[in-house]
Amino acid sequence: MDAFYASVEQRDDPALRGKPVAVGGMHRGVVAAASYEARVFGVRSAMPSATAKRRCPDLIFVKPRFDVYREVSRQIRGIFADYTPHIEPLSLDEAYLDVTEDLRGIGVATTIAEEIRARIRSETGLTASAGVSYNKFLAKLASDQNKPDGLCVVTPRQGPAFVAALPVRRFHGVGPVTAAKMTRLGIETGADLRAQSLAWLEANFGRSGAYYYRAARGEDDRPVRANRPYKSVGAERTFDSDLVAEEDLTAELARIAGYAWTRVERAEVRGRTVTLKARFQDFRTVTRAHSVAGGVEDQAQFLAIGTSLLGMLLPAEKGIRLLGLTLSGLEEREAAPPQLGLPI
Repeated sequence: MDAFYASVEQRDDPALRGKPVAVGGMHRGVVAAASYEARVFGVRSAMPSATAKRRCPDLIFVKPRFDVYREVSRQIRGIFADYTPHIEPLSLDEAYLDVTEDLRGIGVATTIAEEIRARIRSETGLTASAGVSYNKFLAKLASDQNKPDGLCVVTPRQGPAFVAALPVRRFHGVGPVTAAKMTRLGIETGADLRAQSLAWLEANFGRSGAYYYRAARGEDDRPVRANRPYKSVGAERTFDSDLVAEEDLTAELARIAGYAWTRVERAEVRGRTVTLKARFQDFRTVTRAHSVAGGVEDQAQFLAIGTSLLGMLLPAEKGIRLLGLTLSGLEEREAAPPQLGLPI
């Protein structure tokens, strides 16, 4: 979806259309999503709200409505399900579809993508961009190529050249730190990456080296997993003012644990590791984790572990602006079998 949260807000409030909009808290918060009008000014998701306001003084902040976003997401996934049962959601606004099991007998992946995009626009009033290719890595890259409201098709013949021309920072799995390291090593594009041997990449990037080696050649054999397992489930909250007192912090942590555990139960998962995240007044972020051999039994144990981890960070003389609590080490479901290919 294109600027999903912000686009929903602009759809539902005509006064916001054509204006720079950020979904998130204006005071001390972060930007959850930015409209394309805001992105022109360099406003991006995960940016501190104060920074976003400096970059775009006319920026309009809107409080998030996640219940609405979830409902729209369900509506869109219902459209997907008319075309294939093989849907792997990545978030509320993005998913992989394997259309080999072509429920409508359309026969061409590009035509399916065009029809899905048209239905999303007609039924939700929102726009979506699609990438069509022969594997997940290339489909993901292609989906970002012609945003907003675009379609990009990468055929097997085009794949290697398409990858070679892209900056490595566009590669899924290459974050800012890795991209900076690659730049220091003289790797700017997919072609630069492809010029390196597997041994060299593994020596410099460890276990990720093999992934970069295949990606540079447009190779990816991961199947679309309809029941993709969660890696972690949790919740976090940014406070209106920095918290210092232990009783205030533990009270907020209890609230956060409640939100997180509701999501754990909804996801029907069981996990072994509890991770506490804390961001201090100076934006320094630390995490502390504890694992339980038999798995965390209930919300009370989840909170007790989180409270113990919080105690390791106290006293918080500089004040804490954000707390989060996450459960990971989750039990995984069996992956769906790989599918054969449809014509692009």
